[in-house]
Amino acid sequence: MQVTLTAFGIAFAILPGWAQQFGPAENLAPPIPTPQSVVERMLDAARLKPGEVIYDLGSGDGRVVITAAQKYGVHAVGVELMPDLCRKARERVEAAGLSDRVRIIEGSALRTDLSPADVVTMFFLTGSNERLRPALERQLHPGARVVSNEFPVHGWKPEDTIHVKVGKMDHTIFVYEMGRTK
Repeated sequence: MQVTLTAFGIAFAILPGWAQQFGPAENLAPPIPTPQSVVERMLDAARLKPGEVIYDLGSGDGRVVITAAQKYGVHAVGVELMPDLCRKARERVEAAGLSDRVRIIEGSALRTDLSPADVVTMFFLTGSNERLRPALERQLHPGARVVSNEFPVHGWKPEDTIHVKVGKMDHTIFVYEMGRTK
């Protein structure tokens, strides 16, 4: 976790223009990709079923939504603030032949309607998770799952906490089920 916090700190220091471009109201995290093995563990933990809809907030290059559509046959929506990452994700979705099941939205996770989601995945700092919490509580239906990479949602009790080691880094995945977060 210390390595992840350091990476977030370095990214914010290196990317001040990016951080300021959208302002504090929209900027939830720097673009740090989730390792593919962690993506797969997150999706396994989400207990995805065919026909469900997953939203990946801060979707970056689209690896979560692409993997979800390929491995689980679900419909997937990536929400990404940065135009260049949206463009890259759309190219990857097209190349994988998943345009009929994967959509990339260029926009803010804070302003996206999450009500169609059966699963929401995210990799934001704890403070950003706290900012998203009211929308998640208001918009997600009972039984919907929220899977957070590295950082918990304070005030919620996780249904499961999974530890994954990738190389020398330890990762923690928090799994929540709406209606059972207290």
